[in-house]
Amino acid sequence: MLRSVHRWPGLILAVLILVSALSGAALSVFPALERLSSPQAGAEQSLADLLGRVGAAHPGLEQLRRAPSGQISAWWSDESGTPGRAVVDPATGTDVAPAATSPAELWLTDLHRALFLGRNGRLVMAFSAAGMLVLTLTGAAMVARRMGGWRHWFGRSRGPWPGRVHVDLARFAVGGLMLSSLTGLWMTASAFSLLPDDSAEPDPVLAQGLPPLPPERIALFATTPARDLVKLTFPDPQDPTDVYTLTTTGGTALIDPGSGAVLASVAPTAWERASAIVTMLHTGRGAAVLGLILGLMVLSVPVLVLTGTVQWLRTRRSGVRIPGNTAAGTAETILLVASEGGTTWGFARTLFDGLTKAGQSVHAAELSQFDPARYGRAKRFILLAATYGEGEAPTVARGVLARIAALPAPPTAPVAILGFGDRSFTTFCGYAAQLAEATRTLGWAELIAPCQINRQSPQEFARWSRDLGAALGIALDLTHLPEVPPAVTLSLISRRDHGAEVGAPAAILRFALPPIGLWARLSGQGFARFQAGDLLGVVPAGSDLPRFYSLASGRRDGFVEICVRRQEGGLCSGQLNDLQPGDRIAAFVRPNPAFHPEPGRKPLILIGAGAGIAPLAGFVRANRRGRPVHLWFGARSKDSDFLYGDDLHRWQDRGQLATLETAFSRSARPEHVQDRMSRDRAALSALLAEGAQVMVCGGRDMAAGVRGVLNDILAERGEDLTRLKAEGRYAEDIF
Repeated sequence: MLRSVHRWPGLILAVLILVSALSGAALSVFPALERLSSPQAGAEQSLADLLGRVGAAHPGLEQLRRAPSGQISAWWSDESGTPGRAVVDPATGTDVAPAATSPAELWLTDLHRALFLGRNGRLVMAFSAAGMLVLTLTGAAMVARRMGGWRHWFGRSRGPWPGRVHVDLARFAVGGLMLSSLTGLWMTASAFSLLPDDSAEPDPVLAQGLPPLPPERIALFATTPARDLVKLTFPDPQDPTDVYTLTTTGGTALIDPGSGAVLASVAPTAWERASAIVTMLHTGRGAAVLGLILGLMVLSVPVLVLTGTVQWLRTRRSGVRIPGNTAAGTAETILLVASEGGTTWGFARTLFDGLTKAGQSVHAAELSQFDPARYGRAKRFILLAATYGEGEAPTVARGVLARIAALPAPPTAPVAILGFGDRSFTTFCGYAAQLAEATRTLGWAELIAPCQINRQSPQEFARWSRDLGAALGIALDLTHLPEVPPAVTLSLISRRDHGAEVGAPAAILRFALPPIGLWARLSGQGFARFQAGDLLGVVPAGSDLPRFYSLASGRRDGFVEICVRRQEGGLCSGQLNDLQPGDRIAAFVRPNPAFHPEPGRKPLILIGAGAGIAPLAGFVRANRRGRPVHLWFGARSKDSDFLYGDDLHRWQDRGQLATLETAFSRSARPEHVQDRMSRDRAALSALLAEGAQVMVCGGRDMAAGVRGVLNDILAERGEDLTRLKAEGRYAEDIF
């Protein structure tokens, strides 16, 4: 529901919101320009002094105004009765510029307020402001849900680039967009007299008809700072009963020009003060710096529209959008999915189709939308959960465990939990296990016992579906065919071979960049925008399952590069190692944003062994700004499988790599990379004290040893890896 309320106003009102945002951002510049170009009244200058100086330059002075920017404008009639007006210098009273709003500002103002359509246009733009407010409120709620709660509002965002950019910009701009929307609606309501109108005006009175005093001799003018002036209207010289009307920030007063006495005065009402503040906040007049900040925040709207549209289009193409999805409030089966890379959604679609064909009414959604109150007719819940990293929740499921724990009572409908993972990892289906534990602690009844699927096994999924069908009393035997994204053809242009002498043959394979279509360039998909650490998916001949290899290059490098060690009996690694220049493969890119270096100048610690050097080498290659990068690398032999050895030394000479520490298990002094780290614990401790980020890539045994060493080093500082992970300073890509 929240997602729909956020999505459809954004799509429907996109053009209006863009016009409002861009014109508003452009208008925010004018108050600052006016402030910078306008001479300001001095702190000690009185209104009487200002009147004396301006009156000397313009004897027929009729009105004086001070804008919120501090700009002072004068209106007068000369001896012949010809009217004139100008911006004046309060220090001299002389003219400095014409007192006229620029045509560009007038044009933008009319566009921003009413689309050049008068009152009807103002109603349309008010509708746009209301839509922006809805988008801001629902967007803030969705960001909080995505980040795992309001407490984690400023945490590190994860996921594909459109989502990350959308979330990061939303967190930056949400306050400004909400303020601009609310103040815009207030001003529209005021323009249509929908707000209370209790503006204060002093009761009209007549002057005594005495000969007028020089303005600078009137007592109130002498005690009023020039900076408090809003407007001063002079009495008609032909009418001896007319009076001065002085409006300042403190109210309005009527003054006898002959005696200088204050005949009547009134202070602004609360509504007037509130309206003045709202106008200042919305226009930036009187708060130029705030106006520029709000304008900068509003400038995020075009990017938010773009990234939001890209996400919507991707959703339509992915499993998140399921045709025939039953509404949440009427479905009997609630299928909730927690997926990091999207593959779990393939199984969800297969399950959805099977249950639907069996006569079930099914609602499928991301696990982040879990809320028992939404599912009024639910008879069962089915949770499909992948695991991110070391037993962590996928991005879309952050905070769900806390929501389950906070429920006052378990849902009446039972739950079935199916986890997806890889048994080679110690935290196999770790997040699904946490979900199962949370539901048991709550006392939530189980439909069937929790189950796990290893490496997307279609056979294990089929067995589980039969067990689910038996529990539901229906025939269910599902065959899942893994979905492979559209692949493109890559041509091998070079290869470098290593490790044959030590029984660990590996090849660094470099492919030419494929042609990139217009939509891919605009949306940043596939090979249009990839970087080291992302994954290259290759489906070997004779298999339906893709194998993934970490990329050692990015789009800016102009080629696609991976490092592949030949595995005994490995179907894909064998085929790739047999490639020769000119041979071709079909491949696709899968983003892996969780394994990208955080931006900044803090040190970067890279740790890898064997073919795990590939993404780490890519990070060093991309380090063109000289960030301090420190690499610990382990291999068997310096002479045989020192992958990227020549490149690393060259990058070190160029300043792209600060230090290179190596460990070789078949050398005069045999050691593994974790052993070398133990020897260098002082250097590692110093780097960690500087806030270094740690990135590890390689086999799981190596990664376990590295974690042990790092935990020992961190323990001496009263820290641990859990804290580093929470700070976004530790990432692994292990196999």
